[in-house]
Amino acid sequence: MTKESKVIAANAAFYAAFAAGDFAAMERLWADDDGISCIHPGWPAIIGRATVIGSWRDILLNPERPQIACAEPQAIVDGDSGRVLCIEIVDGTALAAANHFRRVGDTWRLVHHQSSPIAQIVEQTHDEPSSPSRRIH
Repeated sequence: MTKESKVIAANAAFYAAFAAGDFAAMERLWADDDGISCIHPGWPAIIGRATVIGSWRDILLNPERPQIACAEPQAIVDGDSGRVLCIEIVDGTALAAANHFRRVGDTWRLVHHQSSPIAQIVEQTHDEPSSPSRRIH
């Protein structure tokens, strides 16, 4: 399994925990230190394990939490750091998301999550062969 596929798998576990409302799984996915951070859509930045994990507890334990799915995940890995850029579909609305991971032992742990609304999606020109098929503005 490549580093990229391991980071994609960790990212999938994050969205599975969110979709299932599984707070215990969500808590295990995050790095166990105060250097973690999160920016939920419309929220200010949250820094520190207690605050970040507390925000996820409040979201996941809310019976009216949004339904979420991850689409088009793309992993970028550099040594022990990785990030997944993707589209979140939250109750039918598309958000751009970035999930940053750090390798801790043999496990990829979340260190930052951020998502925000997408203003529009425009088709990418095929001038650059390595570019994705579409670009988000």
